[in-house]
Amino acid sequence: MYRFSFFISIIVSWAMVLWADPAGAYREYFTAEQKAQLDKIQVVLVEALALTDKGAIDAGPLTSAVSRRLGEVGYTVVQDASKTHDAVFRVKCEQRKTWEGTASSGGDNDLPDAPSRLWKGPACQLTYALGGMKIKWQKEVRTDFEDAATAAQTAQAGDPGSFAIARLTNQLEKYEFPLILAAEWGHADRLLKLMDSSETSLPRKVKIISLLGEMQADEALPKLKQVLQDRDLAKQALVAMGNLGKEGIPLLVDVMNTSPMVDMQASAAKGLGQLGGLHGDASVVLPLLAKLQDPKTDWTVLTEVAWALGKIPDKRSIQPLYDLDKKLQRLRDPENQTLKKLKEAVFWAIKQCDTWDQYS
Repeated sequence: MYRFSFFISIIVSWAMVLWADPAGAYREYFTAEQKAQLDKIQVVLVEALALTDKGAIDAGPLTSAVSRRLGEVGYTVVQDASKTHDAVFRVKCEQRKTWEGTASSGGDNDLPDAPSRLWKGPACQLTYALGGMKIKWQKEVRTDFEDAATAAQTAQAGDPGSFAIARLTNQLEKYEFPLILAAEWGHADRLLKLMDSSETSLPRKVKIISLLGEMQADEALPKLKQVLQDRDLAKQALVAMGNLGKEGIPLLVDVMNTSPMVDMQASAAKGLGQLGGLHGDASVVLPLLAKLQDPKTDWTVLTEVAWALGKIPDKRSIQPLYDLDKKLQRLRDPENQTLKKLKEAVFWAIKQCDTWDQYS
C-alpha cells in the first residue's frame, strides 16, 4: 500500500509541474550536440517556395521579407546554399494548401499558428533544419480567406495565385516568427536586446516578455524586474517571472501585498503559483494563505490565489480553503461571473490539496 501511495504521489507531482508550466519541457527533445548547434546559430540560409494552381512563381518577395525580418533579431541571412550557414529556415507558401499533417509533438497544436489539417486555403509552412536534419518545429500562417479565386475577384486583383501569395507575404510581415524562432533556439540575449530598443513596439515587447517566460530564461529576471515600473508591461512581466527561478518569489510576494492595482496583485499571485509548482517550493504557501484570509482581498485576486494554492498542494491550505468555500456557498448570485470563477477556483484547489494530502 505504501509503495502504491508513493507511486501515485510521484505521478501527481509530475503532473502538477507540467500543468503549471508547459514550458518545462523546453528544448528537452534536442540532443546535447543539437543544443550546442542551436546556441551558435548566427548565419541562416533562407529558402522560399511560392506555389499557385498554375505552378511555381517568383518567390523573391517572400525571400526578401523573411530575410529582412530575421535581420531584425540580429541574424545574418544568406540566400545561396553554397555559402556557410548554421541553420536553414524554409518557407513554403501555397495558393491551395497541401496537407502535411499537424505537428507531431508538443502541446501547442491548438494554437492559431500551429498547422491545421482543416485549412485548405492559402498558407505558408515555416520549418527549419539543423545540421541537415529537419527539426520537428512547424508553424503555419494563413490568409483571412480560404478561396483565393473569390477573394481576388472581390478585390479586383487579377490572378488569384499571385494575389494569394502577396497576401501571405503581408502576413509574414506581421507574424512574429523571428521572435518565436529566437526563443526556439534559446537566444534570450537577442530578445533582451530588442526589449531595450526604443524602436520596439509595445505589442512586440509583450510578446518578447511572454517568450522569455516560456523559455525559463533566468537571465531575463533583472530586466523583468525593471519592466515592473512600466504599467503597460508589468502584468505580463509578473506572469513571465512565474516561469523563472525562485529568486523572483520575494518580489512577487511584495507586489501581491502592496500593489494598489488589483490586476497586478492577481498576476503576482498567479506567478507565485507557477513558481511554487515548477520548483516544488512550499515557501509561497504562507503568503498566499495570508492573502486568501485577508477580508480586504478582491475576488479577482482571491481567484488567482486559489488557483496558485492548488498548484502547490499543501495540507496547510485545506482548512482555509474549506472555510472560504463555506462562505462562498452562502452567496447566491448566478449572474455574477467573478463569483462563479472564484467558486470554481476554490473547489479545484480543495480537490487538489485534499487528494495530495491522502497520498503524502
